[in-house]
Amino acid sequence: MFGPDSAVWQVHGSIATLVGGVRALLLQAAHPAPLSGVAEHSRYESDPLGRLAGTTRWLTVTTFAATEVIEREAARVNAMHDHVKGEFKDKNNHVKNYQAKDPRFLLWVHCAFTDSFLKAHLALGYPIDKGADAYVREWSRSAIPLGLVTAPQTVAELEATLNDFRENDLRHADRTEEVVNFILNPPFDGAGKYFYKLIANAAIATLDPRELTLLGLKKKSRIWLKISRIGLDIFFAILGSEPPAMAAAKERIKRLS
Repeated sequence: MFGPDSAVWQVHGSIATLVGGVRALLLQAAHPAPLSGVAEHSRYESDPLGRLAGTTRWLTVTTFAATEVIEREAARVNAMHDHVKGEFKDKNNHVKNYQAKDPRFLLWVHCAFTDSFLKAHLALGYPIDKGADAYVREWSRSAIPLGLVTAPQTVAELEATLNDFRENDLRHADRTEEVVNFILNPPFDGAGKYFYKLIANAAIATLDPRELTLLGLKKKSRIWLKISRIGLDIFFAILGSEPPAMAAAKERIKRLS
């Protein structure tokens, strides 16, 4: 779907995705419908790493895999979403029905992901050679196999869509604190626990003040971004110059060429 010269590869091939991923989970929790879906249908409490692995798999496959593999992955996600439905209380405290495949909810999840990976990448000081608009436009294609054809195409459109959600949809729900606390305090041990705390604080430092209020979080100093950048660069140096999925994709493209 993309390629070595794409803005998507540059952003998703960066270690900044660790911060962007935590930010995306937090931001999604600001919407009462996806929040209810996570709380009622996710295995986040019993198998948090399993849920995270599933989300990471979708991101990695959609970014680096061949188009036929992406189609199979989208079919898997769509089949899973068929069963994610229930009730939630909207911003006016009215009970409404939700379904994961609803275009409005798909739009929110897509925008939360796009905004989070983009802002984390830029806030940590990593470049996007083709520009932020190129990333938003390219990544909008990832939502089409999931049924969303109205994704923002520019940063300005993305921010306008987020503002629309802030004004009309987002709220602090009954289970917001429970889910947010779990996102920020997963059952990690040893060094993993401290490293996760580092990237979580960096993620919080990039959130909009309105989102922090909805999530019940206090503003974090942007010094956490500088500290995280050092830690991430060290971690990236240990892991290697690029993700294995990117290296495999380059080899596949080379063979095809």
